[in-house]
Amino acid sequence: MVCPYGWDTPGGVQIHIKELAEYFIRRGHDVSVIAPVSDENAVVEPWLVSAGRPLSVPFNGSVARVAFGPVATSRVRQWIASNNFDLLHLHQPEVPSLSLLACWAAEGPMVGTFHTASPKQRTLAAAGPILEPIIEKLTARIAVSEMARTTLREHFQTDAVVIPNGIDLSKYSGAKRREEWASAQSIGFLGRFEEPRKGLEVLLAALPMISKSLPAFQLFVAGPGNPEPILKSIPSQYRSHITFLGRLTESEKADFLRSVTVYVAPNTGGESFGIILTEAMAAGAAIVASDIPAFAEVLSHGELGTLFATGDVNSLAKAVINVVQNKALTEEITAKALDAAQRYGWESVATEIADVYELALSSGRGVSLASENRPWKRFRSNE
Repeated sequence: MVCPYGWDTPGGVQIHIKELAEYFIRRGHDVSVIAPVSDENAVVEPWLVSAGRPLSVPFNGSVARVAFGPVATSRVRQWIASNNFDLLHLHQPEVPSLSLLACWAAEGPMVGTFHTASPKQRTLAAAGPILEPIIEKLTARIAVSEMARTTLREHFQTDAVVIPNGIDLSKYSGAKRREEWASAQSIGFLGRFEEPRKGLEVLLAALPMISKSLPAFQLFVAGPGNPEPILKSIPSQYRSHITFLGRLTESEKADFLRSVTVYVAPNTGGESFGIILTEAMAAGAAIVASDIPAFAEVLSHGELGTLFATGDVNSLAKAVINVVQNKALTEEITAKALDAAQRYGWESVATEIADVYELALSSGRGVSLASENRPWKRFRSNE
C-alpha cells in the first residue's frame, strides 16, 4: 500500500491505511506500506517503510504533507524492486506524492483509492492531461463516496466502485462514558480547529443563541492547534463554558464521542466522506452536522443525525437545542445510527476491497518496475 501523506500527521487517509493494513496482516497477508515520515526514528510499525521527510503544500482547503522528488522517487523504486508484490494499492494517486510516483514507476496489478471530493477543483482540471495516463494505468479504482466518484468522473472521465472508509467497531463499542465530558448539556467538536473549513467559527458564533436555551452548556474542543487567539476572540461570559482538550489518542477520541451529549460537525466543505461521523455513530453519539453533500450522504439525509444549513449560525443553534431537549427523538435516531454504523466495520469494508484485489489480480502477473520510469520527462514535455 502507498500512503501519500505524512504518516506521523493525524489524518483520515493515514488511519484508513493503517487499520486496513492491520486487518489484512491479522488474516495472514504480507503487507508493506510506504509513506512520507517526518521522524524515521519514531517509526513503530514493522511493516512501514519511510520514503523520506514530507513537505507541506496547500491542497483541497487544507495543508497536505507530501513527498515528491528525486529522493522519494528513488525510495519508491527501491521498495518496488526489492519486494515481490502481487499488487499495489495506491491511495490518492492524483496527488503529487508517493502514489503518483509508484504508479509511474510500476506495472502490473494496481488498485487506486480516491479519497477527494471536489468536482470543481481547478488544480485537478489543470493537471488532467498529465494525470490521465497515470489514472489509466490503474487496474481498478475505488472511490470512498459518491462525491469522490463524481470527482473522478468529471476530471478523468473514468469510473470507480464506491467503498467507504472503514472503522474499528470494537474500539467504539468498548468506549467508556467519562464524567468530565458527560454533563447534561455538553457539546463536542473534534478536528484541526484552526482550519476554517472545519467550521469551529460557525459553532462559536452560535453559542449566544445556544446559551439562551441551554445556560449550563459546556463546549469541549478536541484537536491540534493553538487555542489562545480563539479564546481571546470569544466574549468573556462564554469562556468558562469552553475547554480546549488538545489532541486526543484514538482511545480517548472514542470515549469523547461516547460521552458528549451532542457531537457537532460544522464543516463548511472540502470533505469527501466524513469518517468522523461514522465513528460518532458507532460510539452512540447524537450528531448535529452541516448539510454538505458528504455528511448528508453518511447521515442518510437526516435519518441518522440532525443536519443544519451549512454556515447558518441560527440553523446550527436550533439543531443543537432540539437534540439536547428532545431526548426521546434523539435516542431513536441514535439507535438507528448505531445500527447503520455496522456497515463501516472492517469486516465489511475490507471484504469489499479484497474483492477488488481479486479482480485486479485476475491478470495473473505480479508487480514490477516499468520500462520507462522518468516522471520528470512527462512534465518537461508538457511545459
